[in-house]
Amino acid sequence: MTVASKERTGLEVRLEDLHRTFGTTAALDGLSLTIAPGELVALLGPSGCGKTTALRIVAGLDEPDSGKVVVGERDVTFVSASKRDMGMVFQAYSLFPHLTSQQNVEFGLKLRGVDGAKRSAKAREMLDLVGLAEFANRYASQLSGGQQQRVALARALAIEPSVLLLDEPLSALDAQVRAQLRDEIRRIQLEIGTTTIFVTHDQEEALAIADRVGVMNNGKLAQLDAPEELYARPADSFVAGFVGLMNRLPCNVAGGRTELLGASVKTLENSVDSGPGLALVRPEQLSVEAADTGTARVKHLSFLGSFSRATVALADSTELVVQIPAVDASRLALGSRVDVAVTTPAVFVARPD
Repeated sequence: MTVASKERTGLEVRLEDLHRTFGTTAALDGLSLTIAPGELVALLGPSGCGKTTALRIVAGLDEPDSGKVVVGERDVTFVSASKRDMGMVFQAYSLFPHLTSQQNVEFGLKLRGVDGAKRSAKAREMLDLVGLAEFANRYASQLSGGQQQRVALARALAIEPSVLLLDEPLSALDAQVRAQLRDEIRRIQLEIGTTTIFVTHDQEEALAIADRVGVMNNGKLAQLDAPEELYARPADSFVAGFVGLMNRLPCNVAGGRTELLGASVKTLENSVDSGPGLALVRPEQLSVEAADTGTARVKHLSFLGSFSRATVALADSTELVVQIPAVDASRLALGSRVDVAVTTPAVFVARPD
């Protein structure tokens, strides 16, 4: 379901040179990030990269050693979490088991002194927004995991927060429910226009849901870009290797071009300037063709629905993963010879080490 976004009414969020250490470990090392009003930014990275620490500092659940968090024109760096006007959804659903869905959604409004009739009407509106109006009188134990997470989202949105914070809210769900709820979160976020920070270690999730994705590494922002730009033009070898599957092929760079598998292709910015390197090539940027005198052999085939992945070994034992249409893969046999070709016009080349 495609929903046109409202005029964005959220507030700008600025993280300014945030530092946070735990003992000798630098969880955040000068993190700076500006999120536009109504924008959804996903923070993506491996465990320990600092993404959750950043979210906790924005939420007011932790304090930086130095740096600032500014929401709109307000410095909230040392403002308590209860006074930041933010909604947060955690990985754990955190519903009150003795309250119904309706009562859970009303909880934050009750704390804010909203009268009963308005509270009830707002809770019904939010449950309807997340598609759970008919489950208003059910307790958490009577809901599936996906339904519980929808109630948690409705509860966070009921207070009409200026900023919505999502801390890996889908990781406890199975794949199908995760994909459905991911799309639902995006639909709702576009509909209400709330500035949102979404923390995840799942790259597919980040690329599918965000206006921009920030890839973090060792407490720093390695790259912040639109999903398409991030995938096609990584800023460095870490981003290139972390986002999406990647083959690493020895190559040689000269004059802004890379000699690779018998072809000459353009070298992307921030690559090795000249000499030997490792070309980072995605599986869909390669093709294979059966050939009796081919320079590679098929070692493995994986059927994945509309496409397949073939693992092929070059003469020097370098193994490559190639993504091809399933119908083409059906014509290949294990152990058969193939030729491998590069189909992309440009590649990122990392240093050999």
